[in-house]
Amino acid sequence: MKVKDVMHRAATWIGPDAPLPELAAHINDEDVVPISQYDRLVGEVTKRDLAHHKRAKTAREVMHRPIVYCYPEEDTKEAFRIMRKHAVRRLPVISHQKRLLGTVWLDDVKPEPRVR
Repeated sequence: MKVKDVMHRAATWIGPDAPLPELAAHINDEDVVPISQYDRLVGEVTKRDLAHHKRAKTAREVMHRPIVYCYPEEDTKEAFRIMRKHAVRRLPVISHQKRLLGTVWLDDVKPEPRVR
């Protein structure tokens, strides 16, 4: 199965100049918040990032790179592998032009347990 078959097209993202209180509100709902500017993914923020940048005022000051993401044509097993490697439950889905298309959640790509 492909990521495009299970992704959520209404991605939650904010701009790089968003104030920290707005970012904090999104972080409470998500474990990763994509930062997008001009419809392109430019960074992302995790709860850990926010905790380590107490004096920051905007999302730009706490966003990190490299950005962890997947493409819609990737297999869901690959998206699951990326999530496990980076310890995230949500992953931005982007086009090859870095346009934010949606989000895929861990429950969407987690392999079914084998029944014996």
